[in-house]
Amino acid sequence: MAGTLYVVATPIGHLEDITYRAVRILGEVDLIACEDTRQTRKLLTRYQIATPTISYHEHNERQRARYLIEQLEAGRSVALVSDAGTPTIADPGLTLIQQAIAHNIRVVPIPGPSALITALMAAGISAEPFLFIGFLPARQSARRNQLEALRSWPYTLICYEAPHRIRAALKDMLLVWGDRQVVLARELTKLHEEFHRGHLSELAEQFHQRSIKGEIVLVVAGATTAEAPSQRPTTHVQSSIYQRVMELMQANALSLNAAIKQVSQERRLSKKSVYHAYIQQRPQERNDGG
Repeated sequence: MAGTLYVVATPIGHLEDITYRAVRILGEVDLIACEDTRQTRKLLTRYQIATPTISYHEHNERQRARYLIEQLEAGRSVALVSDAGTPTIADPGLTLIQQAIAHNIRVVPIPGPSALITALMAAGISAEPFLFIGFLPARQSARRNQLEALRSWPYTLICYEAPHRIRAALKDMLLVWGDRQVVLARELTKLHEEFHRGHLSELAEQFHQRSIKGEIVLVVAGATTAEAPSQRPTTHVQSSIYQRVMELMQANALSLNAAIKQVSQERRLSKKSVYHAYIQQRPQERNDGG
């Protein structure tokens, strides 16, 4: 009989933020698959858990998943953990879970801490509804394109960001989304936990020359009724760009090139990316044959 794969949430900082059930499961399983065995060992030592560990991270995920499936099919139980928080939420784990499901292996979630929920709890911004973005793209053009794609969504938007990119992220959010309400949560549940609340312009100025360390979660208010379209917005950046290009051409009698140039200036995007977006979203002409 196959074993069970337990997906176990672990503390995001404070080691006391773990459930009794999670501690019990980690002590009972045959093997713990860890994003970083050294990081997980700190938690196991705190609770006197001697279960063997094995590394499972983004660089060995596929190879290690095959081995773990073999262990599970042999009847052994495995706990999957990440360095902090909930596996598969901006952390490895999806490949193993999908393969376990495909092999009819029981997958049991052991709920617990998640940085995005922890930040949202104390942000003071509506949580209904919200959209989790994960990490924004590192490259500026890709990041701005993704932000543009989300510009019209009337949902509270939550993302993770690296300390060395926080200035660029705040600046791009301000350029693309306008001066929305934002909360920057840093080092959640840890000794130096802090929340910075205000508007994007205020936080962009605040962190313009200030260095910042630690794990960061950004919680940003969604589009207002005036900003959001009457219908659910598409997940593609191209639609709003296409609509804006057509609006300029029709209302101001601009040529396509002139409209694309104006949109690129408005959105702080290259003319090439605007043109590509326009082409991608342009409705295809019907050809009914003859």
